[in-house]
Amino acid sequence: MSGQTGISKKEKKSEYFNKLVALLKEYNKILIVLCDNIGSSHMQRIRLSLRGKAILLMGKNTMMRKAIRMHLEENPDWEGLLPYITGNIGLVFTNDDDLRGIRDICLESKVPAAAKSGIKAPSDVIIQKGITNLEPTKTSFLQALNIATKINKGQIEILQDVQLIKKGDKVGSSEATLLQMLDIRPFEYGLQMIAFYDTGSVAEAPILDMTDSEILSRFVVGIANVASLSLGTGLPTVASFPHVVMNAYKNLLAIALGTEYMFPQAEQVKQMAENPDAFRTASVEPTKAGGAAESTEVQEETQPPEEEEDEGLGFDLFS
Repeated sequence: MSGQTGISKKEKKSEYFNKLVALLKEYNKILIVLCDNIGSSHMQRIRLSLRGKAILLMGKNTMMRKAIRMHLEENPDWEGLLPYITGNIGLVFTNDDDLRGIRDICLESKVPAAAKSGIKAPSDVIIQKGITNLEPTKTSFLQALNIATKINKGQIEILQDVQLIKKGDKVGSSEATLLQMLDIRPFEYGLQMIAFYDTGSVAEAPILDMTDSEILSRFVVGIANVASLSLGTGLPTVASFPHVVMNAYKNLLAIALGTEYMFPQAEQVKQMAENPDAFRTASVEPTKAGGAAESTEVQEETQPPEEEEDEGLGFDLFS
């Protein structure tokens, strides 16, 4: 019997290895999720919600890491998954372009849970002020937890909101008992996304929430930093080239304004500096001409409008 059992386990391991490797080859997107405090029925509901869109695979971390390492020579990109295979994790395989939508399906299924003594709180627990269902005999218990109370119509009333547990702290036995007496189930458990793999690249979960505008703004900041570094060190780069050209133009323009030297791109600027009133008049004349045209619209015979000068302030620096 023991020999048959050993063969059965060996076959199951081989079957799991083959399934994991086949999924890694078939799908180019993977969500790495944490599965703490999730029961079998809850996990089954999550699998049903993913049906037709993704496949959730659980397993022992040692088996996952071994299966990946055995095929790293052929698929070196899989190595990025190894640092995240720790703890009670699962892999969600998909080829859907909407990776954020698959993430939302995985995370939306949550079940309420009581606060058990000794566990790490996944969120803050705040008890709202108001009348409770506790009898006056429990007043001393609440006072031990530094919760201000009074007796109201034969029941205990909490006078102000109380933060009973902070996120990340361990739940004490007194806090767990109080929440049980108040019939409060403060926590919700479900899958938690740790990271994701997308066609060879692995990134932390928060990056999936970044919008195109946020990515673009960070890219622009990066270009500005590269340009600043290039200008400061004197090393030319693509990012600094427009600034180099503009600074050179400014230097030539300053020389042209201070001397008799002239080049086409400085001609209009120099005219504006020497005779600013002419350009101010030119910019006002079209408005006056427009007003004159409106006033003579009702007349049967109109005089032709005066020819307007097309000398605005806009000019092409490199024309």
